[in-house]
Amino acid sequence: MSFTLPDVRGRLTPNRDLSGLTWLRVGGPAEWLFQPADTADLAEFLAALDPDVPVFPMGVGSNLIVRDGGLPGVTIKLGRPFMDVVVDGDRITAGAAALDARVAKAAADAGVDLTFLRTIPGSLGGALKMNAGCYGSYIADHFVSAQAILRDGTAISLTKDDITFNYRQTDIPDGAVVTSVTLRGPHAEPTALHARMEEQLAKRDATQPTKELTAGSTFRNPAGFSSTGRADDTHDLKAWKVIDEAGMRGATRGGAKMSEMHSNFLVNKGGATAADLEGLGEEVRKRVSETQGIDLQWEIMRVGVPIGNS
Repeated sequence: MSFTLPDVRGRLTPNRDLSGLTWLRVGGPAEWLFQPADTADLAEFLAALDPDVPVFPMGVGSNLIVRDGGLPGVTIKLGRPFMDVVVDGDRITAGAAALDARVAKAAADAGVDLTFLRTIPGSLGGALKMNAGCYGSYIADHFVSAQAILRDGTAISLTKDDITFNYRQTDIPDGAVVTSVTLRGPHAEPTALHARMEEQLAKRDATQPTKELTAGSTFRNPAGFSSTGRADDTHDLKAWKVIDEAGMRGATRGGAKMSEMHSNFLVNKGGATAADLEGLGEEVRKRVSETQGIDLQWEIMRVGVPIGNS
C-alpha cells in the first residue's frame, strides 16, 4: 500500500531486512522500520500516521518468526532511549527495550528478587505482552504498572486492573507500544540472588540448545492455567513430552529441525527459511493432534506474509 510518513526525530528505514534482527535469522524486510528518538517522538508519529497503516511493535526478535515475504506497514523497534532501569525500594522500573536478563541482574544488585527473568530471552516489553514466566513465577505475579502509546498516539498508564493475564498471553491492545514497565519483587540478599541466577543459567545451558539459532520454546505447554495467568500445576502435560510421543524429536524440514536436545525448540540448522520453520512447526502440531488428540498452540509469534502472498 502507498502511504505518507510523518516527520520524525528518530530513524525511518525503508525495506529493512529483519532476518538479522530475529534470533532465528530468517524473514523478509519491513516495509518501513521506525526507531523512535523518545516517547514523544513515538506518540507524535503514531498520531500523525494514517490509521489504516498496519503497525507492528517488535522487541529483540527472540520469540518471533517473520515470514519470508516480510512485514507491510511500519515495524517499530525501541532502542537505547528505552533501556533505562531504575530501582526504587522493592520496585524496578525499566524501559520496554531493556533485556530481561539485565532487569534481573539490576534488581538482584539492589536486593530485589526478579531472578525468574534471568533466563527468559527477550526484552521486558515482550515479557509483559506474553506474561513470560519461569521457575513458577510470572510477570503477572510482579506487575505493578506499565506505560504505553496506543495506535492513535494516546499515552496511557496500565495497572493490573487494566490487563487480563493468561498463560503466555495478555490482552494489551494490538498496535499499542509498551514503553516502560514497573515490577515489584521481594527483598533478598544480593549474593544469594546472583548465585541462584548462576544455577539457573547452568541448568538452562545443560538442557536447552542455547548455542544454536532458536526462538525459545516453540509451543505452549498443553496445560491448564488460572485466572492470574499462572500455569495450573495439577496438569503435568509438557509440550516436549507430547512432541516426543508423536515421534517428532529431531524431525527436519529444509534447514529447520526440532532440537534433539529439547524437542520443543525449533532450530535453524543453517539456511532455513521462515517457511521451513513454520512448516515444520505445523507438521509437529498435525502429528501431535493425530496421535494424541492434543491441539498444540504456538508460543512463537509468526507475523508477515509468506513469499508469493500479498
